[in-house]
Amino acid sequence: MFHIGDCVIFACDGAREIVLEMNAHSCHVLWEDRFVSWEKKELLTVDVELTKRQTIRVSSDVNHPL
Repeated sequence: MFHIGDCVIFACDGAREIVLEMNAHSCHVLWEDRFVSWEKKELLTVDVELTKRQTIRVSSDVNHPL
């Protein structure tokens, strides 16, 4: 299962990408060189460790003025 923001590895060449959006069969991804394309899900593997390291975390005690 893919999620927006996941860091993924492209099976054909090992390139790293970030998932921007998804449909039933493909993911819209941002490549390392800032190129974007739609790739079949079966060609992508989530890099769990890299995704964890790049996840933005916020403190639960942050008070937003709005």
